Amino acid sequence: MIAVSIGRGRHKMMIAEHKHLAEQGAELVELRVDYIMRAVNLKRLVAERPCPVIITCRREQDGGKWEKSEEERLMLLRTAIVDGVDYVDLEEDIAGSIPRFGKTKRIVSYHNFHETPKDIREIHERLKGLDPDIIKLATMAHNPRDNVRMLELIAESETPTVAFCMGDMGIPSRILAARFGSPFTYATFHQDRTLAPGQLSFQQMRDNYHYDKITPNTEVYGVIADPIGHSLSPTVHNAAFRHLNMDKVYIPIRVPREDLGDFMTYCRGFGLRGLSVTIPHKEAILDHVDSVDRPIDHIGAANTVVMDGFDKMAYNTDFRAALDSIDATLGRGGSVDVLAGRAAIVLGAGGVAKAIVHALKLRNVDITIASRTLARAEELADKFGCKATEWKNRHNVKCDMVINCTPIGMHPHVNETPFEGRHLRRSTIVFDTVYNPERTLLIKQARDVNANVVTGVDMFVRQAALQFKLFTGEDAPEDVMRDAIKKSTGAVKAAGTEG
Repeated sequence: MIAVSIGRGRHKMMIAEHKHLAEQGAELVELRVDYIMRAVNLKRLVAERPCPVIITCRREQDGGKWEKSEEERLMLLRTAIVDGVDYVDLEEDIAGSIPRFGKTKRIVSYHNFHETPKDIREIHERLKGLDPDIIKLATMAHNPRDNVRMLELIAESETPTVAFCMGDMGIPSRILAARFGSPFTYATFHQDRTLAPGQLSFQQMRDNYHYDKITPNTEVYGVIADPIGHSLSPTVHNAAFRHLNMDKVYIPIRVPREDLGDFMTYCRGFGLRGLSVTIPHKEAILDHVDSVDRPIDHIGAANTVVMDGFDKMAYNTDFRAALDSIDATLGRGGSVDVLAGRAAIVLGAGGVAKAIVHALKLRNVDITIASRTLARAEELADKFGCKATEWKNRHNVKCDMVINCTPIGMHPHVNETPFEGRHLRRSTIVFDTVYNPERTLLIKQARDVNANVVTGVDMFVRQAALQFKLFTGEDAPEDVMRDAIKKSTGAVKAAGTEG
């Protein structure tokens, strides 16, 4: 179950949103009465409530907006109990002074906007002594392990416990709460009106992560990156899982570079069965797996990890997706390799560039690498027997293929391009790995001269489909995945490249 938080300044607006949520299928709503700018009229808010409610009145010190006296706040909470609301939220320091009455259930809560304390279990034990029906713990995550600590606490507690981490690093604990036995999790009415750091919207939780379908048996997959907000991998994989009616969920996990090794030692605490890997971990991940697929010996980067028992095996689906995308645009020409003998400039020298250079070398393409850091371009060129050039000289390279493996041009910097349009010709093949937006400035300029183009969406869907096959053993519904990413990039405008 999802508790949807509403915080509005007027009774009328709060009532309207409550009704709308109930019509959309919400089963529980939290009314944040500390947001109401006038005197709170509880009877007006709850008399004809369309679904059960939690009444919460949070002080500023607890992340709320209540500015009146503490005496008035306590009176308001007592009144809510007398009026028979379904749940009332009581912080630890006041729970002992507000007795149980009637059918109202008591949520005894603890909030920490600075950290997830080392003694969180001891705090949980204290709350158990305050006559709770439900214990709520909300803390700030500073590393991915904080999520696991909170999820394990849910699973081990005899008292129903809602425990999650705040911040973007805490998102996994919000999504996986049901899998570990939480009676509900929290979401916000709209993604633009979060009431706590890292809070997802009701629509995201319901339509993207299918929260109410998650059970203790649900298999967990995810993407690791830093930052993580740009990734649309959860969108496409969850759409595919739902289309095939699979009991699986795919989550975003922010893993800072310095936490990668530690994360890979405890990642099974999330219930993970497989990972997508993106910036900045595609190369470093190889130090933390048990085995690698053969092409990785040449590429030196991975974008997929499959967990089988205690074994972690790394794969790279980028290089195959790149070749398939190019071939889909150009055709294979029967027995003639349409790429052999062509000259390409590859822009960038990161993980996705390594995969694409490997792919092009398999097809006998003459490659020059240009990176904004010359040393990285030279290192990659030496590895694959290619040429390297300084970034400022990239337009002087004679080529008939331009492949962008940098994030230049992705949302919100949509007016930037890594390669000036005046250097493009009709005979040029232009491949941009940025997928949001699909029509980057580079792609637009290429189409203006009628060049052959391969978009980031083409490659992204193909590499995700190959990951899906590795994760599940079944063919991916590519059309469903493609529709999901196009809908998301068109509506949300989130930033993204999986490079």
